[in-house]
Amino acid sequence: MTNYIPVLIIIIFAFLIAALIVGASSILGHKISKKTKLDTYECGMKTIGPTRMKMNIRYYLTAMLFLIFDIEVMFLYPWALVTGNLGMFGFLEMLVFVIILLVGYVYVWKKGALEWE
Repeated sequence: MTNYIPVLIIIIFAFLIAALIVGASSILGHKISKKTKLDTYECGMKTIGPTRMKMNIRYYLTAMLFLIFDIEVMFLYPWALVTGNLGMFGFLEMLVFVIILLVGYVYVWKKGALEWE
């Protein structure tokens, strides 16, 4: 337990320094309470009309598809590094994996999820 005392001292010291910095900035900091400071800011322009827009679902679908296929490709890299050690069983397992990816890609393509109008 005595091995953890230096770590505890460093954690306490870090919290004290953080509290000191936040406290000093709130006491010594420049305070401006004007209406323009409290006003919303976006690109320096006043908004016209409603600020919330409906996004096309294709944007989210494309983002999800990118993530799915990007993460699947991450599985290929470690396999490529140890492919010699895995033998025929590892090759067949990865072949099944790639075929499943290919079927998913063809399905998405046929559904038209990759096309923008």
